[in-house]
Amino acid sequence: MDSANTGRAGGAASAVIRLHCGFFSALERAFAGWFNGFAARLAFTSVLLLYYLNSGWNKLGEGLFGFLDPSVGAFASILPSVMEQYGFNPAAVPFFPWHVIVLLGTWVEIVLPVMIVIGLFSRISALGMIVFIIVQSYVDVAHHGLEGKFVGAMFDRFPDAIIFDQRLLWIFVLLMIVVNGPGRLSIDHLLRRRVG
Repeated sequence: MDSANTGRAGGAASAVIRLHCGFFSALERAFAGWFNGFAARLAFTSVLLLYYLNSGWNKLGEGLFGFLDPSVGAFASILPSVMEQYGFNPAAVPFFPWHVIVLLGTWVEIVLPVMIVIGLFSRISALGMIVFIIVQSYVDVAHHGLEGKFVGAMFDRFPDAIIFDQRLLWIFVLLMIVVNGPGRLSIDHLLRRRVG
């Protein structure tokens, strides 16, 4: 190849690289500060909000003060081995620490998702949900008997395991909020502007 052809090829490659860099730099500037957090919150809302609200709501006891008196199902799903130990009678289960754990687990499933969706204390809420998902996964494996294909493994060829595949993606979405914040379309942003 002669030097003229080499120059044209190098010029064309440089033009493509400049076009690529220019386009994606402009795209990055257009979405900076609002898109990542908003998109992560939208994905969380779409995939997990109703899942957690339904799960938490079903753990509430009956009546006006049901949020202080979790259902039998709450104890069975959060602390199955403890419930078995006390004959599946929540009244026999000691308040501390078991009732406290069930209450906190129930409230977390309702309060933290709502806070993430509206963008209020989003980073700490997302971090709390990450911890909750890790604990939830441990309980599913250690106490609910989830095993084999349901647990899966990282870097295997199957993308459909509940623990290592699905929940890893949930945690990734939440990590986006922890790292990037909730974005401008959030109560956090309004509070930050107000406080200074």
